[in-house]
Amino acid sequence: MVLVKTDYDGLLKVLPKKYLNRLVSSEPIAVSWIEKRSSSEMLIYSQLVKITHKIIKEAFSTKVITPGVTSTDDVVWWLRQKVSSLGLSTWFHPTIDVQRKENSDLYSFDSKAKYDIIYPGDLIHCDFGITYLRLNTDCQQLSYVLLPGESEAPDELKNALSQGNRVQDLLTHSFEKGKSGNYILKKALDLGFKEGLRPQIYTHPLGLFGHSAGTTIGMWDSQDGVPGSGEHFLDLNTVYAIELNAKVYLKSWGKDVRIMLEEAGFFGENGFRYVNGRQKKLILIGQKEKNIE
Repeated sequence: MVLVKTDYDGLLKVLPKKYLNRLVSSEPIAVSWIEKRSSSEMLIYSQLVKITHKIIKEAFSTKVITPGVTSTDDVVWWLRQKVSSLGLSTWFHPTIDVQRKENSDLYSFDSKAKYDIIYPGDLIHCDFGITYLRLNTDCQQLSYVLLPGESEAPDELKNALSQGNRVQDLLTHSFEKGKSGNYILKKALDLGFKEGLRPQIYTHPLGLFGHSAGTTIGMWDSQDGVPGSGEHFLDLNTVYAIELNAKVYLKSWGKDVRIMLEEAGFFGENGFRYVNGRQKKLILIGQKEKNIE
């Protein structure tokens, strides 16, 4: 028998004490049902994440962004329109923000950020997710706007992205069935700091809800462990938004940037894998067409 919390509290008041130990929480069963993904769901999930990646790549192009003209909010609403035109929906309002050498906060969701104009030399970050057949994606990727005469992103930014990828590796290599999210968090952070990285990890279950039930591995403001969901043990056939950042100092900028990344990952019998790959190179805005010299 399953009881809602109100009925449970009422039952406790009238049930003889000798029967109290017969009450068993249904939470583990409910969480397990919500967090587990079937093989057919994973086929759909792969396509859904692929669509998410394609939309982001199109958004981070000169088709959408005219440097010096387009604002971050313009890109946000292009994303909303694109998703709507595909007959899909977003499960949260997208975010586009920039980090740059001068006159920019390290990272901000303040009321002024949406009016930022995108310029050459900017590092652009998105947080974007879509919903289809009750499954949700949650993705953060990075793009660089080429300066005149550039054909590649600066080496410092390439190296910064590789540090973000390294934090991803340390986290996903720490996945182990039967270990709690708090255990995995501590192990991954300890390994990262030992390598001289400056990581933050805030990875969450992904599936029927964007922030779903299951094993939580850190939160933005809780890097020492998460009560409750952080104590949940990692199980097989589950999907996670591998969400984290690495803070990296850029000598040429004279300050830190945050390499904020998020990708859907699956943990199953054969270990961890990304549902549809992950970003390992910056998306470049302003590349010359191959037929133009």
